[in-house]
Amino acid sequence: MNLRRVQPDPVEVLDCEASNARAQLLEWYHPPEPEWLRLNLVATVNGSAAGKDGTSETITSAMDRRILGVIRELSDIVLVGAASVRSEGYQIPKKSRLAIVTSTGNLDGHRIDPVAADRLVVVCPTSVVGIVRAQFAGALILSLANANAHAATPMNPFEIVSALRGNGFASIVCEGGPSLATQLVNAGLANELCLTTSPLLTSARLPLFAMADQPGSPADNSLILTQLLIDESSSLYARWAFSREGAQAQQATT
Repeated sequence: MNLRRVQPDPVEVLDCEASNARAQLLEWYHPPEPEWLRLNLVATVNGSAAGKDGTSETITSAMDRRILGVIRELSDIVLVGAASVRSEGYQIPKKSRLAIVTSTGNLDGHRIDPVAADRLVVVCPTSVVGIVRAQFAGALILSLANANAHAATPMNPFEIVSALRGNGFASIVCEGGPSLATQLVNAGLANELCLTTSPLLTSARLPLFAMADQPGSPADNSLILTQLLIDESSSLYARWAFSREGAQAQQATT
């Protein structure tokens, strides 16, 4: 399969079976700064982050997973919310560490190998450390003393990112879910959105971000298209940069 890079100019075509294909993808997706926070998400043409099975599994593709692997390799850690772990059955990536944000310690449905728990980081309130430790004895637990152990009370995104960066995880990729992605955007912490658009229309309606009429919904943000790839199945792979002005404005009002 070939990938066409149509943005920026000039147009380039990558033979994904060529020996240099992965090296080229690593170059195309390399973050511009060591300290970088990406959102990496997939959605259908009508904006759903889930397919008919209620997960992203039915809207992704082999090429999407290939690019996912490249983005993960370029990151120090993959960040996800506990709801995504429960619904998607997360495993620890092969070439990166995994960080889970949980208010309650409920990680039912995960597929994390206990043997690999030394590559797991859990960010949680101090009050649920014991619950997490009972599940993953070898994990690095970053406890937030001011966080509430309540599913309806999101933890402070600044504290989450600060805790990760304080432990050496400079380059972070967040893979959702919608609540965590929204918090990071609203806080002005996200530098970039890597968005795969799957060429599907689906009746499933899980938005990438919180709905506009709900508390914590994304504020208006200006984005700049820095890269666009198209594969032979008509899937689109975009890199959208959050404008510095938008991020600064969000931080000033927080």
